[in-house]
Amino acid sequence: MLLPLAWGSLLFPGLFGLCAWGLRRARPAWTHNDCVLISTRLVSSVQAVLATGSGIIIIRSCSHVITDR
Repeated sequence: MLLPLAWGSLLFPGLFGLCAWGLRRARPAWTHNDCVLISTRLVSSVQAVLATGSGIIIIRSCSHVITDR
């Protein structure tokens, strides 16, 4: 359980930093706030896709979602 927590603790802040850095280099006319806003939305979108995917996996693997473990 600690390994996924460690990977998540590295992946999402790293993705945010990489995206913000890349946007500052690709779009120098954008302000710092614009780059941070787009980076935040990108990371939130990635988290939403991963959460949806894990929910679909759980639903498909259980015969009765409420009572199965």
